[in-house]
Amino acid sequence: MRTWLGELERIERPSASDGELRAAEWLAARFEQIGAPARIETESAHGTYWWPIGIGTVAGLAGALAGLGAGRTGRPSPARRALGIFLGAFGAAAIAGDFPPRGRWLRRLLPKRPTHNVVCEIGDPGAGRTVVLVGHHDAAHSGLVFHPGIPDLVSRTGIFRSLDTSPMLMAPVIGGPLLAMLAGLTGSRRLAAVAAALSAGTTAAMADIGLRETVPGANDNGTAVVALLEIARRLLADPPPDLRVILLSTGSEESFSEGMKAFGERHFPDLPAESTFFINLDTVGSPHLTVLRGEGFLKMFEYPAAALELADSTAADLGIELYPNLRIRNGTDGLEALAAGYPTVSICSCTEHKQPANYHWPNDVSENVDFETVDEAIRLAETMTRRLAERWPTGPG
Repeated sequence: MRTWLGELERIERPSASDGELRAAEWLAARFEQIGAPARIETESAHGTYWWPIGIGTVAGLAGALAGLGAGRTGRPSPARRALGIFLGAFGAAAIAGDFPPRGRWLRRLLPKRPTHNVVCEIGDPGAGRTVVLVGHHDAAHSGLVFHPGIPDLVSRTGIFRSLDTSPMLMAPVIGGPLLAMLAGLTGSRRLAAVAAALSAGTTAAMADIGLRETVPGANDNGTAVVALLEIARRLLADPPPDLRVILLSTGSEESFSEGMKAFGERHFPDLPAESTFFINLDTVGSPHLTVLRGEGFLKMFEYPAAALELADSTAADLGIELYPNLRIRNGTDGLEALAAGYPTVSICSCTEHKQPANYHWPNDVSENVDFETVDEAIRLAETMTRRLAERWPTGPG
């Protein structure tokens, strides 16, 4: 796995790029080498998140500036207030609508590029049950907002110590346009000034991310890619009975799960929710393995209780200690399957700051990956897959 990860991290592979295609071809070749033929499915994606989010923050900035203008009374004119309300509402709607698993209406108007999913199917193609194991092979752009010192600084304040979620990183992003709209409604120039500051700062952050190079992406998410390869090797050596297994590595996950959304549009109609289970693996090379209780940028989507019970009991039987009761305020590919109604779990990892190690930073290299955690993720996902061949989880959610 170290060799595989070293090869993958040397491929510069931003979402929906030629490098992402090379990574997909590399992965398909590795599946072929271990005796598990794979195919590459080409889909369409925009390939960024900083453009649709940035358009929303620019609208928020413009709305805030409209609210700062003063007429003879020292307050914004009705026309300026109306413009601030419209631009703030548009910006907030553009941002909120772009977060998975929503329809992402704005990016439909933006330029598209090919993105590439790798699909490997093993086991019994006519089986009554299907397990889909998911990772992603594209890598993220860096940015100053991802500086590793920020989680440490926030952690020292103790703000999130008693909470079961990671920080809501997108709160100030959507907060600027919302405050611009509120400033227009109230005529408050103070609110408009705060909205302008937030929107300008987040617009600058989006521009910074867009101008940066991609990181090596060893932990996020090369670890899941090599985990899929190792799980495939083990399942081929000892196939679980009466089970179809799909090993899926998506492209364009880092542009808000566009590859996974495209996979769903293509394949969900042929994958009944009552007989399909999704196991998502994302960033499994940090010190502490965890199975997420929920995730979502704004709304928290809770994972099904029966699926979590299967993951928790399997981890306990294997002697794997899971970081407890963690929810994240962003999204993985597991969110698309979860929102579509499938029994789903998302296996991830974190540091003591409830964040992935070396997240979106140039030091996300294989030398900094905790391979003991990767091994735990592989054992947990493999054993869950085998247990699903024997019994299907039932219960609420």
